[in-house]
Parts: sequence; structure tokens; C-alpha cells
Amino acid sequence: MFSRIFATLLAVMACTHVIGADYQVGERISDTKHTTKPGTSYQPLDWDDMMPADWDPMKSIKGLNLDKLDDADPRAIKALEQMRNAWNDAPIVPKLNKQRVQIPGFVVPLDMNGTQVQEFLLVPYFGACIHVPPPPSNQVIHVILPKAFPKNQQKTLNQAARQYGPISVSGLLETVPSHTTMGTSGYRIKADQLLPYSLKNN
Repeated sequence: MFSRIFATLLAVMACTHVIGADYQVGERISDTKHTTKPGTSYQPLDWDDMMPADWDPMKSIKGLNLDKLDDADPRAIKALEQMRNAWNDAPIVPKLNKQRVQIPGFVVPLDMNGTQVQEFLLVPYFGACIHVPPPPSNQVIHVILPKAFPKNQQKTLNQAARQYGPISVSGLLETVPSHTTMGTSGYRIKADQLLPYSLKNN
């Protein structure tokens, strides 16, 4: 569902590809159900499952054809502002609180100690918060690492962070909002494990 919505938004944005990147702006991790290995204690989580089934992310701009409006058109500016406000307050799914999950997504670094990433946002498509606006807050996860984190996993994260690339995160999901310089998140994960993830090979 969200991939179709985002495709509509990308149509009104000039930036569609980042030179040197391995992924197209807006390219999405769409199938997360097969990423968890059998026998683990983590449940695979799909990005669409994080949105209430009856929530319409485009409600605030219903009836407005953004494709036919110039970026400077006051109607477009007002509509996008209304949508941004609605998306920052996007409803979460309460039953996901305190669930042990595994979900792949793209890394948006927040806090770095030298070259080490300490916190980051996990988002469902490439370029979110960097090349295009953030997705709804119920499509953003604030990931926090424990102080003592395995060096090999930290290395995997640092590599993904340099290119805003994909990674698979496992840990305890909480319905705790965060407001960061890169966007608002409706969920938080205290990460237990980070694994490399290749969108191209899944």
C-alpha cells in the first residue's frame, strides 16, 4: 500500500536517482517475511503491518492532483504542509509494543562517535530523510544500540550508514515516539542484532 502512495509523491519531486548509489530513490524493501531464519526468537515484521489498516495517509490531500501543480503553487505548498503534519502524528499499532521483531530497512544515521554510528533511523525506502522527505512516523523506527555492541555488527552498520544502505535489525520493538533532526519516528527498537541485507538478492 505505502509503496503506491510514495510513488505518487515521487512523481512531483525532481530527484529520482542519486549518482553513485546502489539504489534508486524510493526503492523499497517490500518483502520482509522471509528474512527471519527458522529457530530464532524474532518475528518478521512488515512495514505495512506498522500502519493501522483503516488509516489513510493521503486523507489530508484527497482530491488534489499534485502532478498538475507547480512546486511553488500555494495549493501544493499548503497540501504538503498539511500532509507533513498529519504524517508526523501518524497512528501506530499498539499491539506491536514489546514484540521481539526482525525487520530490514535503510539506515539514516543520527548520532556518530567518530566513525561509529550510535543511533539511526530505519526507513522502508532508499533516500528517505536525505533526498526526499521523511515517510509517516509509523514508517520510521528509531534504533538504539547497547553500549557494548559486537565489533563485526558495528562494522556492518557503519558500512550501511555511509551509503544509507539496507540492514536487518532484530530487537525489542516499542511504541515510543522520537523527534529527531532527520524526522519523527513512531517506533523504537533496542537492537540486539544487526545483519547485512541486500535488497538486490532478496
